[in-house]
Amino acid sequence: MAHWGIAYAIGPNYNKDWVAFDEQELRDAVARAYGEIEVARALADRASEVERCLIEALTQRYPAKLPAADCAVWSDAYADAMRSVHARFGDDRDVATLFAEALINRTPWALWNGATGEPADGADTLEALSVLERAMAQPGPSHPGVLHLYVHAMEMSQFPERALRAADELRHLVPDAGHLLHMPTHIDVLCGLYRDVVVTNSRAIVADTKYLEREGALNFYTLYRCHNYHFKLYGAMFLGQLEPAIEAGAGLVATLPEELLRTPPMADWAEGFVPTRLHALVRFGLWRELIDEPFPEDAELYCVTTAMLHYAKGVAHAALGEVAEAEREQALLTDAIGRVPETRYLFNNTCLDILAVAAGMLDGEITYRRGEFDRAFAVLRQAVECDDALPYDEPWGWMQPVRHALGALLLEQGRVEEAEVVYRADLGLDDTLSRPCQHPDNVWSLHGYHECLRRLGKTTEAAMVRPRLDLALARATVPVSSSCFCRRG
Repeated sequence: MAHWGIAYAIGPNYNKDWVAFDEQELRDAVARAYGEIEVARALADRASEVERCLIEALTQRYPAKLPAADCAVWSDAYADAMRSVHARFGDDRDVATLFAEALINRTPWALWNGATGEPADGADTLEALSVLERAMAQPGPSHPGVLHLYVHAMEMSQFPERALRAADELRHLVPDAGHLLHMPTHIDVLCGLYRDVVVTNSRAIVADTKYLEREGALNFYTLYRCHNYHFKLYGAMFLGQLEPAIEAGAGLVATLPEELLRTPPMADWAEGFVPTRLHALVRFGLWRELIDEPFPEDAELYCVTTAMLHYAKGVAHAALGEVAEAEREQALLTDAIGRVPETRYLFNNTCLDILAVAAGMLDGEITYRRGEFDRAFAVLRQAVECDDALPYDEPWGWMQPVRHALGALLLEQGRVEEAEVVYRADLGLDDTLSRPCQHPDNVWSLHGYHECLRRLGKTTEAAMVRPRLDLALARATVPVSSSCFCRRG
């Protein structure tokens, strides 16, 4: 079974599908896995019946020494084989975990249709949920594999709260496994539990520091360590807590040494994380700090960082009324975006898609400060659409919702009814947005929504929102007087 385990682990997973392997890596992985599973088959007479079935099923994942033109067909065949194993050993929760994983790995990060809320066409979402829920209902200790996959299966759904109990069971189950400590926050963030996002990812960072000390940073798991910092930063921003946001941003940069980024293809996978800390500086209106930020010496290696700096500096200048300086940064942003390769990713999003939101946001901010309010709001609404259209990711590829800036500037111009609609959508108080695009109970939109209700004379509704706002304000570490610090009036 050790040979089976090597073959199993060396292949694709939910966060690294076959298409994410580069050409040489794919050849090496397939050849190694094929060899290991053949050894396992040769030794299978020493294994139990269920183990022999697992070994045979895995041969369908690696049926040849060389990669197929499209290895996705191997994932389909493996899922079919695991269905047969599960039919025989349905009460074995290891088997249930492996089968459910095989099902969701057929369509990773595409289990649900965000527009309709229904399972995505071609995905085995409902079957995977049935398998996992049956396993969770069995007596005995909680199974971390089952819980982990249930979080993944539910996070893109319209009802992620159904996985809260599973997330809570997983939260402390494997204390030295940083990724498993972190996983409950995929559900926490969708349910507006931003404090849990910060606290839980802080614990995951501590656990993964042990791995870093033993294995160093030059490995694929660095992306998982980055994920903890990224998530902590995201949660702290929605909480209105400056200190943990800045701390997480600094930790994220520190965990990505330049040596790592210069090791192909790590820059394509990880450099996009470096500038995420800039979102925190924009979120908390640290305009002069942003303007004083130095650019990286190697603009080619740090191409996404360079582009994001031009965006952030441009927003800072615009917020300070320095329109000419903002326009210069806008022109430099356009040039910088042109130098970002299509191969740069931030998990499920291309950096170019994320930078398209940045370009729209900056254009809207500059246009607004020119006094062209109608056009500015039209541009910002387009940026909102661009933000909403990003492929699902947790945290979201764009860290501060564009709606927070749009609502703040609408209020600055007295367009209260329009702002109310913006905040209602962001908070998930109507059905205009898919669940992953909603940000329940975040302090920024709660403040904006409550202000709208008061100014519109909706006293009953304002009184209902006030307790939620007071709870959110009690945890914020900065004064919150608007949903975006770009609002000056």
